[in-house]
Amino acid sequence: MALLQEKEIEQIKKMFEEIKDNVTLSCFIKDIECQYCGDTRQILEEVSQISDKITLNIYNFETDKDAVKKYGIDKVPATVVEGRRDFGIRFYGIPSGYEFSSLLEDIVDVSKGQSGLLEESKALLKEIDAPLHLQVFITPTCPHCPKAVRLAHKMAIENELISAEMVEATEFPQLSMKYNVRGVPRTMLSGDFPIEGALPESAFVERVVGSFKQMHK
Repeated sequence: MALLQEKEIEQIKKMFEEIKDNVTLSCFIKDIECQYCGDTRQILEEVSQISDKITLNIYNFETDKDAVKKYGIDKVPATVVEGRRDFGIRFYGIPSGYEFSSLLEDIVDVSKGQSGLLEESKALLKEIDAPLHLQVFITPTCPHCPKAVRLAHKMAIENELISAEMVEATEFPQLSMKYNVRGVPRTMLSGDFPIEGALPESAFVERVVGSFKQMHK
């Protein structure tokens, strides 16, 4: 049974008219002990069929070791959104609910290879000169979470030293406990510095860059 309705497909088709260059979606799943792997695969299959500029690769987390190593995948389900290069954009957990829009918008951004951030934000992000890893913990029912996810992913597009992932908090409870996730969105910077809530772009970028500087004093 299809997950996307005809009306939704037509809306996505219109959105995907903005796709510039080819995009590759890489889906990592496993056959057992993965509640949302099947649904994640189906979502990506249906989305990839909407545009001929989208290619979908399906990998088995347990057997496709080369691909797992190449993309640094450490849990499933996982989705990589890749354009002319790997921007470090990851979705861990099913990209459903409010986060479905994050996936669609990421596809368009990655196809353009442009973050769409404000010029002030772009200038500030140049101060990040060492690897920085962002983990945005979310739940699919959180209406404010996509803002944080999208900003983190845009930052990864803008600065190749930044990698950013969405983490569905309820699918990875041990990770959520490790980082003391009691509310979402909660963004962890390289596992050390938290940012609570969905901040406006300028405030979020300033917090990220400020925390980065603290980390590298």
